[in-house]
Amino acid sequence: MNQMIDEPLERLRTAVRRTRELALNRAATGLGHEDADDDVGTIDTDDALGFDPFPLLEAFHHNGVRVVVIGQVAGIMHGSTELTGDLDLLWDGAPAHAPALAAAFTSVNARLTDETGKSVAIHPDSFLRPKVQFTSPGASGDCCTPALPWGILQVREFLDRAITAVDPGGLEVHYVSRKDLIQMRRAIGRPKDLRRAAELDSSASDRQG
Repeated sequence: MNQMIDEPLERLRTAVRRTRELALNRAATGLGHEDADDDVGTIDTDDALGFDPFPLLEAFHHNGVRVVVIGQVAGIMHGSTELTGDLDLLWDGAPAHAPALAAAFTSVNARLTDETGKSVAIHPDSFLRPKVQFTSPGASGDCCTPALPWGILQVREFLDRAITAVDPGGLEVHYVSRKDLIQMRRAIGRPKDLRRAAELDSSASDRQG
């Protein structure tokens, strides 16, 4: 397993501060991450108000459950300059790991809904669905398993290749590799995904040049 020390988490902390400053005096719109524009993204939704994924990421760490960050939070950790207001997650979907996942979400007072928007209990069985949507005081988003249709992508392998960032206090945050994130972006194919994939691809080429 690859391990990087601190820098990706510092990028994320900086982005969180910028997001909170940007949204500080913005009026609520009633729109959440599921309503996000395909070009602008969740930075223009209410989920950006008070956005802070760290309490939930810390809850995963303290409860001993391995969850991999995907989406734009992972992009930021790889150096993307675009801000976001949501946190998308991937875990292995193993029933044995579901109780720890439920405990982590419970500890941050999260709420769950299914793909139709119907509330579901924070119970281990709820996380065995291919995807649940969550809302917590700091971050909202999707929590997915490899059972969600991902087209031709073998996302279970993405879990194995995930990178681990560690801060000086010992917090470990797992996030999808740059190459795999670019594949995810291109497979989804929305304007924001293609733009962000090109940004990550370009920055990787710059470092190799």
